[in-house]
Amino acid sequence: MNSQFIVFDIWADYAHFRKYYTTSSPLTFSIPPRTALIGLISAILGLDKDEYLVHMTKDKCDIATRVLAPVKKVRMGQNLINTKDGYWVPVARGFHEPRTQIRFEYLKDPKFRVYFQCKDNEIQENLLTKLSEHKSIYTPCLGLSELLADFSFVGAFQVGETLSNTDFLDVNTVLPLDLVDKLEIIQPGRKFFKERIPTEMLPGRVVTEYREVIYEIEGKPIKAKLKSTLVLENNDVITPM
Repeated sequence: MNSQFIVFDIWADYAHFRKYYTTSSPLTFSIPPRTALIGLISAILGLDKDEYLVHMTKDKCDIATRVLAPVKKVRMGQNLINTKDGYWVPVARGFHEPRTQIRFEYLKDPKFRVYFQCKDNEIQENLLTKLSEHKSIYTPCLGLSELLADFSFVGAFQVGETLSNTDFLDVNTVLPLDLVDKLEIIQPGRKFFKERIPTEMLPGRVVTEYREVIYEIEGKPIKAKLKSTLVLENNDVITPM
């Protein structure tokens, strides 16, 4: 594994990372799951939608994310065309209505910082080049193809230290709960939320792993004692998902 993390920011007007258990009224995760982040990175690189799932498994790539803007959610009605019978008719015909309005939940003005490193030097170098030149092969988006996103390169930082079973640290990124030994619950001015997110997916788009994570709703650091964590040379304390 490369000891260097590539760091970039990603933001959009809206984002939607659909929760796996919602049906008729899609709800969104408050943060991009690891599965969404590898899709985003693959869009920048131009990797095929099935190919990237092979190259970016957890044993090959480390990904962490940090909340940079307060988590805000809105709900809006969205018209979906009816293709249930394999075709679209622009007017009602029998029991076949032309469209259905569904209320979607969206993240409003989301912004995240992404930390990425990969064993594959070609992927690592290609991403570093694309980000530094502000180029992408496919248009980046946050969850849905309509939710176009922009990005900016922050830098490439070496891992300064790998720590385990240390004293309490201020963790900058979303924190997997299975890495936590102790969590300082009462922290003034902080609001913590917990979610169960998908973190690994097979080429057939079958999710094989979920993890419970905790994050601060405004992106403030979380004080915790961890089983393992990484400290970058810019002093960011990160925990890959």
